[in-house]
Amino acid sequence: MKLHEYQSKAIFANYGIPIPRGRVTENAAEARAIAEELGGRVVVKSQVLVGGRGKAGGIRLAKTAEEAETVAAQLLGMTIKGLAVRRVLVDEAANIETEIYLGITNDRAARKPVIMASAAGGVDIEEIARQSPEKIFKVHVDPLLGLREYQARDIAACIDIPREYWKSFIAITRGLWWAYCETDATLAEINPLVITANHQLIALDGKMVIDDNALFRRPAIASLRDVDEDTEAEVEARKHGLAYIQLEGQIGCMVNGAGLAMATMDMIKLQGGEPANFLDIGGGAGADKVAAAFRIILSDPKVRAVLINIFGGITRCDEVARGILMAMTDVKSTIPMVVRLAGTNAEEGRNLLRNAQMITAETLFEAAQKAVALVEGS
Repeated sequence: MKLHEYQSKAIFANYGIPIPRGRVTENAAEARAIAEELGGRVVVKSQVLVGGRGKAGGIRLAKTAEEAETVAAQLLGMTIKGLAVRRVLVDEAANIETEIYLGITNDRAARKPVIMASAAGGVDIEEIARQSPEKIFKVHVDPLLGLREYQARDIAACIDIPREYWKSFIAITRGLWWAYCETDATLAEINPLVITANHQLIALDGKMVIDDNALFRRPAIASLRDVDEDTEAEVEARKHGLAYIQLEGQIGCMVNGAGLAMATMDMIKLQGGEPANFLDIGGGAGADKVAAAFRIILSDPKVRAVLINIFGGITRCDEVARGILMAMTDVKSTIPMVVRLAGTNAEEGRNLLRNAQMITAETLFEAAQKAVALVEGS
């Protein structure tokens, strides 16, 4: 789950990380009032869950409160990378002398969190990594020991932060570490962390991504989700506990298990097709959950065929078959489907589907071939 900048910085502030004064608003007139409170010179920042806001014109400096109102009105009418700007953050402007990148994420290969820092802040870390990888300094943190002070000090030294700022930098780095840990984040990022003309370190921007699987124990964080940024299908999938990602292809996929879902999409591509989605119904899914998954897949107008690939271990194949038939009576779709069932009660499930005149397959290879042929034939 992605958090907006204003939400991320509010969390950072709870961990002692200095942030600019400012507030979020959905109203241009209120943006003017906020700017007046902050002394007039402000930065008005669109709040959408995509990168590259600055390049898209979504972040602008206003020198007066009147200009802040005008800029806010313009931003609130924008669309950035397909997302409508519904709110803006009005922050006190800073006199920047130095920009630093500081972030923490998961290094799955090392099985540890990694802190990344660079003196080349203010741009995407991916761009720094591509053009000047030597400018990124990395430190892995033992999750059992946590971030040690000497590690934060090493980071400060390696990215050439002046010594008089080390104490503040160490405190900010440790604050970011605790924010990352105590929210179950997979990313906590400050870009840029700036040194100002009046010799302060301030987090001008913030970004956090929270592990969806941990939200059950973080209800306060879960309540921050911006459902306006999700598609209707994603919202519906979340209600039923389904893992769903919409893609650009024409073959809808319903699979139980993330690994099997990836293999299914690969097989579709191998046969010359393109998957329309990733949808994992998980283990133990009953007929009602399968029916919900089916309706979500068919809500995508690009879908011209559906491939259902179920391995019946915890999930019984006959239950899946009943769910498919239940959904068919509700949705009344004419989209052709190929069903591959294997495992527990697979034969019973296939019999139910055959009686309903549905296309079945015994192997994934065969199922992908049939699904691609249906799309090409249509």
